Amino acid sequence: MARILQTPTFKRAVKRLHKQQKHDLDEAVRAIAEDPTMGDAKVGDLAGVRVYKFKMDKQMTLLAFEPMETEDAVKLLALGSHENFYRDLKR
Repeated sequence: MARILQTPTFKRAVKRLHKQQKHDLDEAVRAIAEDPTMGDAKVGDLAGVRVYKFKMDKQMTLLAFEPMETEDAVKLLALGSHENFYRDLKR
């Protein structure tokens, strides 16, 4: 199981979630920690980033993460709905 690192952007997004949403997110993070190759690998500006899609309160949610090659770790980058997700992730 990989170690989980969080960016400040990701931490802020998690603070706004309700209890049930955090439960859904925890399940998604556990799945990623067990298999960091999950999700879609991105190319171009977002090379090295993977995006895992899952349901949170019956709404499709995207979770961007970066598997760390040197350590056995995964860095959680961003969380949100599809609207403006990739634009904000590039920043």
